[in-house]
Amino acid sequence: MPVSRRSLLAAASAAPVLGLAACFSEGSGSAGASGRVRVAHMLPPRSGLSPLTDDAFKLSRWATAETLVVLDADGNALPWLATVWVQEGNTWTFTLREDVAFHDGTPFTAEAVAHSLTVAAQAAPKPRILDGVDLTVSASGHTVTVTTADTDPLLPHRMSSPQLAILAAKAYRDGIVDPVGAGTGAFVLTAVDGTVSASLDRNDEWWGGEVLAAGIDASFVPDGTARAGKLRAGEADIVEAIPVSQAGLLEADQITEVPMPRTCTLYLNCSAGPFADPGVRAAAREAIDAAAIVDGVYDGRADLAEGLLGPAIPWAAERAGRTAPATAANAAGTAITLGTFTDRAELPEVAQVLQQQLQDAGFTVSLDVREYANIEADALDGAFDAFLLSRATVLDSGDPVAYMFSDFASEGSFNLSQFADDGVDAALETASATVPGEERRAAVLAAETAILNADAAIPLLHERVIQGDAATVTGSIKDPRERELVGPETSVA
Repeated sequence: MPVSRRSLLAAASAAPVLGLAACFSEGSGSAGASGRVRVAHMLPPRSGLSPLTDDAFKLSRWATAETLVVLDADGNALPWLATVWVQEGNTWTFTLREDVAFHDGTPFTAEAVAHSLTVAAQAAPKPRILDGVDLTVSASGHTVTVTTADTDPLLPHRMSSPQLAILAAKAYRDGIVDPVGAGTGAFVLTAVDGTVSASLDRNDEWWGGEVLAAGIDASFVPDGTARAGKLRAGEADIVEAIPVSQAGLLEADQITEVPMPRTCTLYLNCSAGPFADPGVRAAAREAIDAAAIVDGVYDGRADLAEGLLGPAIPWAAERAGRTAPATAANAAGTAITLGTFTDRAELPEVAQVLQQQLQDAGFTVSLDVREYANIEADALDGAFDAFLLSRATVLDSGDPVAYMFSDFASEGSFNLSQFADDGVDAALETASATVPGEERRAAVLAAETAILNADAAIPLLHERVIQGDAATVTGSIKDPRERELVGPETSVA
């Protein structure tokens, strides 16, 4: 039997990290091998599958690109390509596994790790996980030393982000990162056909042991109805993000509902246009009935948002919520443009409901709905008064600070609200500097309260992703963080 990622994590939790290698099976092979797994994904690659972008999460969901550290279900950092790490002030030293090779046959070395991390640290823009973090990396023997400009208690968690995957030297050419044949994981990426498809083959030399499936055939199907149709027609084995409207058309044993640390949020442009006025932002907040959206659009398959962080993060229930909300202004006659995208099937319908609710409160609302690849740049440039987004809140480090910094810090790289507030910046800096644990959680919730008080964004609901699996599939991974999908233990009869 193969050694699954989850069993490795369980073993790592129960054993000293330096003894982790003893938990892996000896050798490799394919005694219980299955056929190829056909996967229908929601979003096509936007950056040629560069791990420095959100495309990194496809690489991790295919188990082809790996990181130094991984997270368990509770968000604790555990060994993966690194076996142990030690902190001394601003410096962390990671000891690397010695039984790993890249897919192109080159050795997994400290120099290769340092190169991958340095490229990420020097990228423009940086990977989201490194927002606000300046670091340098050096190699010595079979260790890598990471030094940050400021003490960073979360650095091992950052190293778990798929955006900091370690690739062979061949991946880096002329400012482009090409992951084909350059990872270390259970599957080897062999071909990519633009935004249409990708192919991967089993890695019989994977350091973790046996891999069951012969490979992965991935297709990118932005239309949710078409994705669900592939499962009904037997044309896909695993389907990402089945739309709520399609879930009832599938057999009950074909779908799994997974609570997600993902929030559907309306971002308001705080720097220009009507929503630069806090009173107008408050008027929009008061006009919106999110419960009607949960019931009417999501058929109750979502949780009403009380803040930015949802029930997938249990300690978020300790929040204070808004403590000093602004007074709503009279919005009568206020014209706004609301943007969103078609790739998540529910969002255009949510936008229509919001349009009606806001118009009932006196706003005049124009909608701009496109595919995400065609609207992201405009959204980041502040072209909309409001933008509706489904956003993962612990996607990168297992900790919400990276998401909150990215979206709401003055220098955040994904600041759709064009928001800048000294108080929020200070609260986020405090949270960033606090050691993981109860105090850090309290600091995160204090930062959330400051953001909510400013109405920079209006959280509506927390999603539950619906994953579709054919009856012939075993061992697919239902991951709330959307980092895993097909693993070494996944098979198709």
